[in-house]
Amino acid sequence: QVLLVESGGGSVQAGGSLRLSCAAPRAITSVYNPLDMAWYRQAPGKQREMVARVTSAGRTNYADAVMGRFTISRNNARKTVYLQMNNLKDEDTAVYYCNAQGANARDASWGQGTQVTVSS
Repeated sequence: QVLLVESGGGSVQAGGSLRLSCAAPRAITSVYNPLDMAWYRQAPGKQREMVARVTSAGRTNYADAVMGRFTISRNNARKTVYLQMNNLKDEDTAVYYCNAQGANARDASWGQGTQVTVSS
């Protein structure tokens, strides 16, 4: 299965910022057009949860826990989605996964995951 290509994770102190990027390679875009793109995260011992989502039209929605601190955006021409994370907290520590969804339910892709670690 072809993966989305993620970058930008790392370690930061509480209150700091990180920016994640995720690109859909041609091997994916030649099969389907990513409509909704989203970021999920999974902390140790917890289920994967949606963090933020953006539609192809630019509509966004966020998990309550990150509202006002995280901003999702996308570049449709580059088939890329970004997650700007500000005022990071310890509880934001998790592996972050990018997700893309096409018009058909079977057209879905995930990234390999990128670790974000926040320490106080």
